[in-house]
Amino acid sequence: MSTRIGEPSATRAPRRGWLYLLPVLLFAAVGVFLALGLGRDPQTLPSVLIDKPAPAFALPPLPGRDERGFSSADLGGRPMLVNVFASWCVPCRIEHPVLDQLAREGVTIHAINYKDAPDDALAFLRSLGDPFTRIGTDRQGRAAIDWGVYGVPETFVIDRDGRIRYRHVGPLQPRDLERTVRPLLAELGR
Repeated sequence: MSTRIGEPSATRAPRRGWLYLLPVLLFAAVGVFLALGLGRDPQTLPSVLIDKPAPAFALPPLPGRDERGFSSADLGGRPMLVNVFASWCVPCRIEHPVLDQLAREGVTIHAINYKDAPDDALAFLRSLGDPFTRIGTDRQGRAAIDWGVYGVPETFVIDRDGRIRYRHVGPLQPRDLERTVRPLLAELGR
C-alpha cells in the first residue's frame, strides 16, 4: 500500500494530537504559577539573610548625638531590633510611636539612619522622641544595601548570636507587634 502525495500519513496523526495539547499544557502551567504567586503575602519580601549573621559594618555616629556610632559588634548578647529610618520618610513617622512603645517596654532598638542629613535626623528625633540605643549614619546607603534594604522603614529582629531572624518591610504597626515581633522576641528569650 502506498501513500499519495498530499494524503495524511498514519505516522503524522499522533503528532498533530500532541500539538493540540500544547496550549492546554501551557495554560495549566501559567495557572499553577499564578496560583503560587497569588497565594503569597505581597508585604513579605524574601531575605537571604534570615538565620544568617548580620553583615559586618561600622557606621559613624549621628553628629550631635553623644555616642560612638553603630557597628556589627553591637549586635548580639540579647535579642534586639535594628530599624532603618530617615527623617524624610513619611512611613517612618507613622511607625515611630510603635518603636517608642517597644523601647518603653525595654526592647533594645538600634538604628541605621539612611541617606539623611544629620540636622534633619536630629530634628526628627527631637520632635518624635528617640527610642534608639545606638544610631549609625549611613549617608551613602552602602550598609543598607548589605542588609538588603529595599526602602525605609525596615526593621530586623536580631537574636542573641547576632543573626537576623526576621525582617519587616514598611512601617511597624501595633498588629505587627502582637502577631510577630513580640512573640518572636519572647521565643528568643527577651
